Amino acid sequence: MNKRIFALFAFMVLGALILAACQPQEQAFECTDAIGCVEIPEGEPIHIAYMLATSGAVEFLGADSLGGIEIAIDERGQIKGHDIKLSGEDSLCSAEGGQTAAQKVAADPTIVAVIGTNCSSAGTAAIDVISEAGLLMISPTNTSPSLTNPNESWKPGYFRTAHNDLFQGAMAARFAYEELGARTAAAIHDGDPYTEGLASAFRDAFTELGGTITAFEGVNKEDTDMRPVLTSIAADSPEVLYFPIFEPAGNFVAAQSREVPGLENTILMGADGLLVKSFGPNTGSAAEGMYLSGPYVTGPEYDAFLEKYEAKTGGPPPAGFAAHAYDATNIVLDAIEKVAVEGPDGTLYIGRQALRDAVAATEGFKGLTGVLSCADKELQPGVTFKGDCATGEALAIFQLSAAQVESEDNWPPDVVWTP
Repeated sequence: MNKRIFALFAFMVLGALILAACQPQEQAFECTDAIGCVEIPEGEPIHIAYMLATSGAVEFLGADSLGGIEIAIDERGQIKGHDIKLSGEDSLCSAEGGQTAAQKVAADPTIVAVIGTNCSSAGTAAIDVISEAGLLMISPTNTSPSLTNPNESWKPGYFRTAHNDLFQGAMAARFAYEELGARTAAAIHDGDPYTEGLASAFRDAFTELGGTITAFEGVNKEDTDMRPVLTSIAADSPEVLYFPIFEPAGNFVAAQSREVPGLENTILMGADGLLVKSFGPNTGSAAEGMYLSGPYVTGPEYDAFLEKYEAKTGGPPPAGFAAHAYDATNIVLDAIEKVAVEGPDGTLYIGRQALRDAVAATEGFKGLTGVLSCADKELQPGVTFKGDCATGEALAIFQLSAAQVESEDNWPPDVVWTP
């Protein structure tokens, strides 16, 4: 009997071994992505990084974007069972800051995507490092036309939800020519990719409309005495002076322009770099009546977002691009959802090229800032721009009143024209 039981047991064991050998074996996941995969072990978070201006004169831009990013991540919660981790680097508003931040981010192989930068100068310096690392970067506030022009600064993996300044420059020029009736204008930039790009876009569009540019001048960001360049510009008494620069240089240009003979009746126009609540009080009476071009978002969804923003941060967005950061983050998170593959051991694999391709294929995305499409766009004859997700619809012209000059509490100024 014992022999028979032993034989039966041995037969059962042999049968189980044969059955197991005949079963299909789970294959380990093989990453075939052209530029590699980010591997996220089971239980580990999906790592998103930001590169924003979180210190210095334009710290408000970083704070503005960060609130939008955090709200989008809070709402998403998880992707395929993984939490979302957010870390960040201060890219300042300079080439040096962008380069340093990009090198730190590129050194971390766990990072899936980057939200940033705020300033075009930082973006221009970061774009090579980020692209070569196989990362995806999407900016909520970079607006320099060169960043999405493949003949200039653009590199694979770069996208933005901020408008291209070809849109903003054309809008400002059209307002000056058609609404203000100006036929002469001058422009000032500070050599930054953002300011020079926007001033150039205004110049080209104003000329195309039939206007005359009487001067196109550059100043240094550190300059405090703008009278020499203003005196040169005043020789032709332009009807409009467009200076899309930041504080404090913009404060000096506005205030000192009223001291220069020949500019007494010149209409002053700035852009989103000066569309901040501190500009009026810091400039004084010269800012009253001044026009500013910049981002403009409206609608019930945006109103609901503002309530969330205030609850999250304790106040309203300090600049005009928080919604753009929210949209940028959601585009990235949607793309991760689309391309992430779970391996047999629970590891999540995200192909870097697949992620870039998914963002580039974004079409009809209903964001707070409009309906976004990240497909290539021919924004200039013979030039196909890449990575521009915005269409330029979320823009307007604002006008400062005495209320915004008197106190930061009276922000924002009224919208006086939309294209």
